[in-house]
Amino acid sequence: MKRLNAILCGGLIAAFACAEQRPNIVLIMVDDMGFSDIGCYGGEIDTPNIDALAKNGVKFSRFYNNSRCCPTRATLMTGLPAAATGIGRMTNSPNQHNQDYGEDSPGYRGYLNRECVTIAEALKPAGYATLMTGKWHLGYNEPERWPLQRGFEKYYGCISGATRFFHPQGERGITFMNEPDPELKSTTDRPYYTTDAFTDHAIRFIQEEQAGAGRPFFLYLAYTAPHWPVQAHEEEVEKYRGNYMIGWEKLREQRYAKQLALGLISKDWKLSPSDESIPAWDSLDPTKQKEMDLRMAVYAAMIDRVDQNIGKLIQSLEKSGQLENTMIMFLSDNGGCHEGGMLGRGAIDPPEKRNQSTANSIGEAWANAINTPFRKYKTFTHEGGAATPFLLSWPKRITPQADWYDSPAHIIDVMPTLLEMAGAEYPKAFNGNQIKPLGGISFSPAFDFLPLERAEPIFSEHIGNAFVMEGDWKLVGTKVAEHNGANLKKWELYNLAEDRTELNDLAKNYPERVERMSKAWKTWADEANVYPRPAGKPKPTKEEKH
Repeated sequence: MKRLNAILCGGLIAAFACAEQRPNIVLIMVDDMGFSDIGCYGGEIDTPNIDALAKNGVKFSRFYNNSRCCPTRATLMTGLPAAATGIGRMTNSPNQHNQDYGEDSPGYRGYLNRECVTIAEALKPAGYATLMTGKWHLGYNEPERWPLQRGFEKYYGCISGATRFFHPQGERGITFMNEPDPELKSTTDRPYYTTDAFTDHAIRFIQEEQAGAGRPFFLYLAYTAPHWPVQAHEEEVEKYRGNYMIGWEKLREQRYAKQLALGLISKDWKLSPSDESIPAWDSLDPTKQKEMDLRMAVYAAMIDRVDQNIGKLIQSLEKSGQLENTMIMFLSDNGGCHEGGMLGRGAIDPPEKRNQSTANSIGEAWANAINTPFRKYKTFTHEGGAATPFLLSWPKRITPQADWYDSPAHIIDVMPTLLEMAGAEYPKAFNGNQIKPLGGISFSPAFDFLPLERAEPIFSEHIGNAFVMEGDWKLVGTKVAEHNGANLKKWELYNLAEDRTELNDLAKNYPERVERMSKAWKTWADEANVYPRPAGKPKPTKEEKH
């Protein structure tokens, strides 16, 4: 087991003794948000509360996820590579009951295995209240795979990967603790909306804990926004309607200029060209332009509402006197989503039809814009799919930093960081099962704006797309991970210090580096259950056998 850099209060027993010194922890994840959507990363969307987290803490310029919803959540929750947890591809869900590829492909069972522990399972024995609201997406079919069976004491949210925002129903409905919540009572003066409900239940859980045992708490608040279906309150939609008639080309240029002004990107990093398949905005007829403007306006409204709710949570913590010693993290699970075709899918107008849709989306053309300045999208391991905003705020401990924190970090680093802050131990065994050694490193040096010292590269893989990152060097490929290893011809090599937008492939210039980094990736992939890759069809689940 890799040793953590430090354990606060000198270990588990002492950790209980110094509970008042340990922080509350709030981990906020949004879903399918682009790199440039929020204001502090270049966006025009109104996000003052998220921007305040950036202003009052540390903002990372190079933080990475696993490029897709469930593999990211698997690594985030466990500190292990996604395939090592059993979620190397997708999870079982209402329309994907057959994602379990069986014991011959242990990295692709479609749910968290018992060779890992979640953050909640690790923090609960250390005296933390463990609370969750929002999207789970780490195992659907059987309750034994749900949050309350994986360390959380309270849960309200969506077990599956997506749901309607106004009318979540059926298999994609809302679960409270372990039971369906059929009433869906609004927690505001507006109609029921999942983003609002997730926040208000989180606040309620915290208040109940404060009124009871008063333990430090770990809250995992996993919004489904702005994942499809794109649905929002009309008040926010009207705020943005018309703003996107400038088109995707102009939006990219404006966001790129703002990122330069913010110091987020270097003037040496050229704006990546749009894919040739993306049509020019001016080639659309006026009716289609209005439709596309509305799609993006609804998407922006979803993020706006997330920001309002984060502000509501922060105000509640401040009012209760808990904000000062609460560590808040904010990130996205992957880059902007291009699913649903070039110009999106599903009904967008009128609102009644839009809000009953199950999968309406913004489309690839807008996804290219929200990932400014990068290319590629969700599921890809290029920067457009794997780079995420990451904000870290803890008033009692972290001095606000105006500059960008440039050391690369990854979601695999969250678990070791939280264990260190909580004074918790990572177990070698849990509930009679041997637990795999923890991956990643603590990014606590970032609290003091010190660089991270990483002995090993950062690795990632999803559906054959992969990267290995060594300092400023990034080896990345699309469909590079074949059944028996990596295809050297498909690797691309970039120096991110000089070319963060991945436009100048240096693979032919440095063949030895490509070979060495590729071998390191293959060694990691073998250890992380990326191999053996699944062959044939998934095994039927219990439900399908009956």
